[in-house]
Amino acid sequence: MTGEQLPSSSSIQSLYELCNQTFKRSANSPPSSQAIQRVSALLDTITSTDVGLKENEEDDRGHGLFGFNVFSRANRWAQPITYIDVHECDGFTMCIFCFPTSSVIPLHDHPGMTVLSKVLYGSLHVKAYDWVEPTRIEKSNGTRVRLAKLAVDKVVTAPSNTSILYPNTGGNLHCFTAITPCAVLDILAPPYSEAAGRICTYYHDYPYSSFPTAHNGEVGDSKEEEYAWLAEIETPADLYMRNGRYTGPAIHSID
Repeated sequence: MTGEQLPSSSSIQSLYELCNQTFKRSANSPPSSQAIQRVSALLDTITSTDVGLKENEEDDRGHGLFGFNVFSRANRWAQPITYIDVHECDGFTMCIFCFPTSSVIPLHDHPGMTVLSKVLYGSLHVKAYDWVEPTRIEKSNGTRVRLAKLAVDKVVTAPSNTSILYPNTGGNLHCFTAITPCAVLDILAPPYSEAAGRICTYYHDYPYSSFPTAHNGEVGDSKEEEYAWLAEIETPADLYMRNGRYTGPAIHSID
């Protein structure tokens, strides 16, 4: 043997193997919080170098793959978010989002999913909500909204620890806004699946005071600014995203 490392010794390979063990497709029950924390702890150690990224590098200008409008000069020169598929299987998805400065992934949900996110470089503003239970719905002037509680509203700057959102807690509905060029490594378990009913839905958030028809005392003793009404919307036309190529160490799948 030479001093050269085997592919299975790479950090991203180790992360894949732990995810494969934790998020088994045939499991009869979801992974324990302890198991998810082990994945989180390993994800904490992953750097941009481990996945073949250069830090703080702005994407080239382009129109992306989605939402292109040839009649809009602003759209034509908008910088897209780059999506990099690292690994995808029935149990989980590992992917990277590379954000140019000021780009946004609008408020969206992760139905029945656990998501671990690690900012690899740069600064990212995260705003996230969880649904209030029992479900509280209002309708005014044709707009149907559901009450949610603010879970996260902060700027995350690398190096930072992994954030975790669960199906019902931790900020399952979130929005990302790039403060600087940045990249986020996500693990989604299980992945989005239209066949399984895990479809990404986008939302617009309204201040709590926007719907005065809501029942008095709805939020109890809490501050009204901690709550918002969320309305489902179509996929935003100005969401620009293009596919990128993974340039990190190869992942060797375990059958």
